[in-house]
Amino acid sequence: MEQSIKEEIKKRYSKIAVTGNTNCCCMPGECKSGDSPIDATKLIGYAQKELESIPQEAILGVGCGAPLNYLELKEGEIVVDLGSGAGIDIFLAAKKVSNSGKAIGIDMTDQMLEKARENALNGNYSNVEFRKGDIEENIPLNNNSVDAVISNCVINLTTNKTNAFKEVFRILKNEGRMVISDLITDVEISPNQINSEQWCECIDGALTKENYISSMKQAGFEKIEILEERVYMEREKVNGRRITSLVIKAIK
Repeated sequence: MEQSIKEEIKKRYSKIAVTGNTNCCCMPGECKSGDSPIDATKLIGYAQKELESIPQEAILGVGCGAPLNYLELKEGEIVVDLGSGAGIDIFLAAKKVSNSGKAIGIDMTDQMLEKARENALNGNYSNVEFRKGDIEENIPLNNNSVDAVISNCVINLTTNKTNAFKEVFRILKNEGRMVISDLITDVEISPNQINSEQWCECIDGALTKENYISSMKQAGFEKIEILEERVYMEREKVNGRRITSLVIKAIK
């Protein structure tokens, strides 16, 4: 089942990379039919001025929050985005860390990596890099090598959240920080209800808040703080479950 879920995720996000998400796949719960990816991205906390400063092809509207708003990046830092897609957060982060720093995107979908690298080339970014990797198994970075990690509505797509957080813990320097935007649920589905296609809707893989935080603690994180919490989808839209969007911070 894990492999079929990953293959379905690759298929889904390959399509998004090609179409630019014009079919509104995995858009925020607040967005309306006809909204563009830029409209959807502003709804979850991104500023119009910031969005205008990066390649427009990097904006796909598939996030559920704006983790960079809470990260307080400094010049010279190394920041990593897990599930970097077409590069929206990487390009915004690159400006904050400046040329003395580095912004590294990790994604497992070839089409997304190709699109992100093309966007970086067209935008003349010299301090960004995109690498292929499975964040549950082996993030392609050395131990204790980065200052900060972000992720936007991606951890919930993984089949083993604890493994993903262990990889984040491994690559972070001591006192390094992680800020994640993600979705949680009040009721998790049982294993016999899992459908690989539905998992890709950014919902079926969601944990409860308690289990999500527990997976972070199992990975070694101790200083965990919820920075933002809001309803993402009401029960009637998701088979009786309530889906909530979180921004959560942890320190190594």
